[in-house]
Amino acid sequence: MIFTDQTSGAKSSRPGLDKCLETLSPTDILIVWRLDRLGRSMSHLINLIESLIEKKIGFKSIQDGAIDTTTASGELMFNIFSALSQFDRRLIQERTNAGLAAARARGRNGGRPKTGINNPKVQMAKQMHLNNSLSIESICDSLSISRATFYRYLSMES
Repeated sequence: MIFTDQTSGAKSSRPGLDKCLETLSPTDILIVWRLDRLGRSMSHLINLIESLIEKKIGFKSIQDGAIDTTTASGELMFNIFSALSQFDRRLIQERTNAGLAAARARGRNGGRPKTGINNPKVQMAKQMHLNNSLSIESICDSLSISRATFYRYLSMES
């Protein structure tokens, strides 16, 4: 069977993995594309593989070469590659954070631009509300905004 998750391996809620682990039985072999697709961290990965070994379930990684926990040398390779995967993940995090800090230093801030009081949608929402001719639901529908956004617009100071 093939199980998939749409979320990152770093997320704790992974229904596909949970269902897969429930389905496995002794003598089965769990095959993954890469180690970093399986575990949230090195310790999580090691604990997961150790629990599989205790249950007599094998483990193989397609992209990571010789990782096949059904053999002693494969188990050694697993430990080496899991350490390297964790190292690589940390390097990526550090580079990302350094890039974001450099962008901030250049005056570039990420995220959606703030909506100001002079935004036409804010002005229109306030005007429609003052007229008392439309329900809040109608105003939200016509401006394609949520009810929470509507109230946020109303609370903006002029």
